[in-house]
Amino acid sequence: MKKIFSSLVMAAMMISMIPLQSSALVILPGSNEPNPGTVKAAFAEFKSLSKKEQKVRIKEAKKQVKVFQKEKKANKSANVEMWLLIVLAILLPPLAVYLHEGEINGKFWLSILFWFLFIIPGVIYALLVVTNTI
Repeated sequence: MKKIFSSLVMAAMMISMIPLQSSALVILPGSNEPNPGTVKAAFAEFKSLSKKEQKVRIKEAKKQVKVFQKEKKANKSANVEMWLLIVLAILLPPLAVYLHEGEINGKFWLSILFWFLFIIPGVIYALLVVTNTI
């Protein structure tokens, strides 16, 4: 039993060391690059606007950038939370199920039952609940 538990702990530690997928935007040449002619036309159109209209467009662009950054940050924290729940599902299955569900419900009690019967079914059930496959 100690060998199984120690191997699960080692696997959890190895999984936690895997770097998360970067959310940085990488544009490969030829994939999503805009047409240079289109960019020049857009700059020419922007320069032809009055100073007031240019300021308004710049403000709108800044607002959109802020919204994009908030969404990116929220998505990144969701990935970290998922990894944390997966590690907790391996180490303490009922705690992971409780944190995922946010309340003590039937899934929590079933997780405790599986965990007390044998640890492995509890871990498997918690992983299924945390990853939303049940």
